[in-house]
Amino acid sequence: MYRIITVCTGNICRSPMAQFCLTRAFDEAGLGNDVRVDSAGVTAWEAGRPMDPRAAKELQNHGFRAGETRVFRAQEFKLEWFADCDLVLAMDYGHYTELRDWAATLQDRDKVRLIRSFDPSSAKLPVEEQGIEDPWYGNMSDFDSSYALIQASVPGVVQYVRDALASAGGSR
Repeated sequence: MYRIITVCTGNICRSPMAQFCLTRAFDEAGLGNDVRVDSAGVTAWEAGRPMDPRAAKELQNHGFRAGETRVFRAQEFKLEWFADCDLVLAMDYGHYTELRDWAATLQDRDKVRLIRSFDPSSAKLPVEEQGIEDPWYGNMSDFDSSYALIQASVPGVVQYVRDALASAGGSR
């Protein structure tokens, strides 16, 4: 099982949207049984809370069922997860640097990537410019923009994981 964790600040906006988008994409690519996507926050500020209603609404605007988003609960990233995951997708540069600082080994540090590094339109930008701003401080148009940036990265993540599974002798 290939494990991905998407990470933002409190795990109620960007990272759950990325989790849902990636999970759907892996299912549609026939990799749903081979890949597990979770999400977390770099803080415990929102742990146990539901997804921000605006993030849930944005997902529902794109065909996710309300029941799917309602059961979501935020959690804090645990350092021991580095050992169990293959890819840690940070939503912004601050998360990226914090997660890389937390990594105990070079191998774990290399697992941390910005999600937009998988979007061809932003992959060549300096790493400091590949983040997705926190929509929490804005309105629905900010959630729409965050969703669009996440979606633009999804095909690249799926291909990256497909290639990783193939080189590890995976089924796809």
